[in-house]
Parts: sequence; structure tokens; C-alpha cells
Amino acid sequence: MAVADTPIRFGIIGCAEIARKVSRAILLTPNATLSAVASRSIDKAANFAKANGFPPEAKIYGSYEFLLDDPDIDAVYLPLPTSLHIKWAVLTAQKKKHLLTEKPVALNVAEFDQILKACEENGVQIMDGTMWVHNPRTQRMKDFLNDKERFGQLKTVNSCFTFLADPDFLKNDIRVKPDLDALGALGDAGWYGIRSILWAADYELPKTVTALQGPVLNEAGVILGCGASLHWEDGKTATFHCSFLSNLTMNLTAIGTCGTLHLTDFIIPYQEHEASYTTSTKPGLNELVTGWVAHPSEHTVTVDLPQEVCMVREFAGLVENIKKNGAQPDKKWPTISRKTQLVLDAVKTSIEKGFEPVEIVS
Repeated sequence: MAVADTPIRFGIIGCAEIARKVSRAILLTPNATLSAVASRSIDKAANFAKANGFPPEAKIYGSYEFLLDDPDIDAVYLPLPTSLHIKWAVLTAQKKKHLLTEKPVALNVAEFDQILKACEENGVQIMDGTMWVHNPRTQRMKDFLNDKERFGQLKTVNSCFTFLADPDFLKNDIRVKPDLDALGALGDAGWYGIRSILWAADYELPKTVTALQGPVLNEAGVILGCGASLHWEDGKTATFHCSFLSNLTMNLTAIGTCGTLHLTDFIIPYQEHEASYTTSTKPGLNELVTGWVAHPSEHTVTVDLPQEVCMVREFAGLVENIKKNGAQPDKKWPTISRKTQLVLDAVKTSIEKGFEPVEIVS
């Protein structure tokens, strides 16, 4: 039987803005279908389904619990505020629904581990909604980083994700509310910077993490901008910066002993169906030092499906393998998520401790 004959049936809990993008992704994914949406308001759920092209047979629920009790739902996409993840992610797992959850997965690694324990005890797959790692460009870039001749040994990574939030966002968005998304810009934007650094380092955790001085907090104490440096036993270093207060920027640079990788749209490509990056290997300067010898080369990867569709397809494939073949849930994705959460925790702790280095204990 073809994969598309029995698509994985998704329910969405909560009608957040990001859920519009993921709803579209599910509709575009060959091995997935939108089966239900739940909101605390049935009218809101109905309007969301109508506005986002849900199939006519999709169910509309005015309660999260009702969706979780639906036996026809295989997997749940959870775009709720981070502070609500612990309750609803655990309940989703207990109801034997596979879990695609927005990032950050939890407010801290202790909560993360409770969610992971529930998933493991109930045999359900968990994956976080970091989309860029599923873009085919990402694998091509990784091939370059793994090339000892062209890139050499990784020495340092620098990652930056900022955007200029408007006054309404800074006053009303859930990402600036201590009771909803207490991690603020660190959780929302910093997650990407941390993930990109770990990705470049083959997910080897750093030895220490030190927050950079001068984080910006709002009146409620929620982070609006911060940064950190990461240090490894072998001398590798990395830095990241994240902010709601600066121009839209998505830069990632990885520097090795022989080569450099650079891109300026690492989280969301400039265009949906192609993505570029530049590499340079052992460049030099001319004799008069007025210019470079050998310019960086640009590489463009054409993709059939947007990166968020690649994410849903990967997740749905893992769920299908569990359903059809009795496979065990894949441990790769939760392991990567947990490492990201560990570093995020360390940055927050370092800020709270006056920018002291915090040792990572996995």
C-alpha cells in the first residue's frame, strides 16, 4: 500500500499564528492529513479551520481534551505557549498521540524530561518544530562541514537571529508575558541560535556556557535580547545573539581550519523553493593585499517541498513506522531537542548568576 493511502491524521491544539504555517505544511505533506483542530472557543476553531483550508470532514472541537480523546487522531501538533506545554504535552502522550511540539519544548530541562518520560512510557514519537534543520540545504551544508579537505576542523561558530518587534508585540504578545512564555527572546529566537551551533558541532555539548553582559529585560523580567558564548573541551568556541529589538537578521557562520560556511537566511530561506549558502576554502590575499585571491563560492539548493513540509513528512514517516511496523520511537530528535534545552537553561542560569560560566551536565 502506498504511503499516501494511509496518511497520518493530525489534530492541532490551539490556533496560534504559527499553526497557520504548519496547517498548510500538513496539507502539502503527502503522508499527512488535517483531521481536527481544537480551541477553547469552538467558534475560533471553526474559523481557523475555514481560513486555513481544512478538509470538510475535519472535526472542530471547543476543548483540547475532546480532541485528545478522538480515536481517529494519530498525532498532535502543539503550538501553545511554552508554559502550557508541560500539561498538554504530557496529556497528549498519555492519550497515545504522537507529538509535534513548538519550540522551546519546555520552560526548563526538568519539565522537558517529564514530557520525554511520558512519551517514552507511552511509545509515542516527539519532535520539536525547528524547521530549518529539515531543509535539504542543511544536509548539503553539513556535507561541507564534514569535508576535512574543504573545511577542516571546526573552530568557531557565530549565530544571530533578531527581529524588530512592534510596540503591540512588545506589550501584548505571549512571548513577552512571564506567565505564558517566560523565556522570551531566549526561548523564541535563542533556541535557533543554540540549535545552529550544536548542529555545526555535531551535537557535541559544550563544557561551559557564559551569558554575555547586557541582556535586555522588560518590566516583567522577560528577556527581550541576550547572547552567550559556548566553550568546548577541545578549544572550540561559539557565540549567539537573539533579540526582539533589532533589524531582521538570520546569520550563521561556521569557521574551520581550512574553510568557512556562511549564510544570511538560515532559519527561513529568502525563497521557499530554493536556498543558498556560501563556502570558501583556503582563500588568500593578493601580493599587494588589495583584494582576495579566490572568492567564496555560492551554492543554491532547489527544493521540491518547503522546509516545514519536509519536517512534517519526516515526523509522519516516523509515526507511520511505529504504527505499521511496531518500530520504537526514534531517539534522534528528542536527544537533539534536549541538548538545545540544556544549553538554553545554562544561558538563563548564567544571566541569573551574574554572567558566571555555567558547566553543562548532561
